[in-house]
Amino acid sequence: MIPSVLPTYSRAPLSFVKGEGSWLIEEDGRRFLDLGAGIAVNALGHAHPALVAALTEQAGKLWHTSNLYQIPQQQALADKLVALSFADTVFFTNSGTESCELAVKMARKYFYEKGQPDRVDIITFSGSFHGRSSAGIAAAGSEKMTKGFGPLLPGFVHVEFGDHDGLHAAITDTTAAILIEPVQGEGGIRPVPDQCLKGLRDLCDEHGILLIMDEVQCGVGRTGKLFAHEWSGITPDIMMVAKGIGGGFPLGAVLATEDAASGMTAGTHGSTYGGNPLGCAVGNAVIDIIGDPAFLAEVNRKASLIRQKLEGLVASHPDVFEAVRGSGLMLGLKCKAINSDVVAAGYQHEVITVPAGDNVIRLLPPLTITDEEIAEAVARLDKAASSLTSA
Repeated sequence: MIPSVLPTYSRAPLSFVKGEGSWLIEEDGRRFLDLGAGIAVNALGHAHPALVAALTEQAGKLWHTSNLYQIPQQQALADKLVALSFADTVFFTNSGTESCELAVKMARKYFYEKGQPDRVDIITFSGSFHGRSSAGIAAAGSEKMTKGFGPLLPGFVHVEFGDHDGLHAAITDTTAAILIEPVQGEGGIRPVPDQCLKGLRDLCDEHGILLIMDEVQCGVGRTGKLFAHEWSGITPDIMMVAKGIGGGFPLGAVLATEDAASGMTAGTHGSTYGGNPLGCAVGNAVIDIIGDPAFLAEVNRKASLIRQKLEGLVASHPDVFEAVRGSGLMLGLKCKAINSDVVAAGYQHEVITVPAGDNVIRLLPPLTITDEEIAEAVARLDKAASSLTSA
């Protein structure tokens, strides 16, 4: 008999009832150090006072009106994002998946309005993840994502991650855009080197192609810059954002230059809930905190600290771990043991990590994690690894 909740998740036998900063409290009272942050969502940890205050205050005033009317909180957040990024304009969504849908539409509409309706193809890369909508799974293209869901949405061209010759060969007269994550998340915490992002920007400029960055997981301070592409010194034409921007409240956005967004006129796109007063009140509080250079400097300091400790962890458990990779507080432990076994061992020692592709476990802690919590987290991972080798 099918359960009342559709069984599409293989859930851990854990039921959390409360969160405090970097900690999750199970209903039996156990306290877990959270190095998953809801898959990079709880950027400011659990129950951050500024976010609680923003949501509570807004909830007492107004929840929803729809985008038929002006929404002051939405305008304020858009203004902040434009001021802090490459973008000239912002559309708010509820999720990364919805942001992907708009990014695809925006790129294709751009060329349609330029009199080039055949330019619809979007180049993507192996190991990518762009959500689970029809466009998102077609963009990723992997069998795991697409099997059983055909016919797939056409117009996506897949290139192997890191295959420069394959990328050049994939560009044709029908190419509209290149879509890439500066750091692949689901694919196993695989950063794209800065020089490669610079090369992508040059390639797009050479061929008149739009560059779309998917920063749903790696954006909003996760790598130590507000947005991960900033490390390379280049800018995209369109960028997808979600997860951390809402700090736990469902919120996403598409940021774009005026030129890239020029085809998206009144009536070409919409969202019932996107940019609602509740979400944008929280989003404003998140950006006010994470957008502060002093906050980002602390993320980078803590990133160096945890990476140093993780390198020691890998050296101490060569049968369990192979390497550390990633950027900022978006880190991965490449495993020799089965990554799901490492995650499960972490549960036994009350530390939360997240599995990913390429036999990696992800460490995506709240950006507010303390030095003491970093030390405790690595100590718990050490115990988890030891339990695997002694079993």
